[in-house]
Amino acid sequence: MNYLNIKDEKLLPTVVELNTLLADYQIYYQNLRNFHWNILGENFFELHEKFEELYTDARIKIDEIAERILTLRYHPMSNLKDFLKTASIEEASSKLTDKEMVKTILNNHATLLVQMTKVIDKAQASNDEGTIDLIGAYIRELEKSSWMLDAFTKETESQLNETVLER
Repeated sequence: MNYLNIKDEKLLPTVVELNTLLADYQIYYQNLRNFHWNILGENFFELHEKFEELYTDARIKIDEIAERILTLRYHPMSNLKDFLKTASIEEASSKLTDKEMVKTILNNHATLLVQMTKVIDKAQASNDEGTIDLIGAYIRELEKSSWMLDAFTKETESQLNETVLER
């Protein structure tokens, strides 16, 4: 038992999933830096700025995830070799088109969301409300960013689902 009033052995599964999320975020962050540096074409100004916004946000989340692991009284993963071995997200090429970069980021988001769900599941099993609250907010923010990036990839003629409007 510790100051969190949760037994260490109940926290371990959450910490394992948090470390995996930390590894995924590190690779995602590097992909964003890569794209920020290497974007070309007519969408340069818009995407250069957007990638910087996203990697700045990712950098903050990386620190918060590591600090949550420390709060749970475990060591966060901190070596590139371990990040690359653990992460489900892969390093991206710097030779992608603007739309390929955005699609890669959307795929990264999908992977992050899956991992966040795993973290929440483990945190719920140990009544770890702090982790649930932290990751729940991340999910909401990432879903909104994903919606916006997905809209960028669509053609103007694309339409949203109108099923709810038709009765």
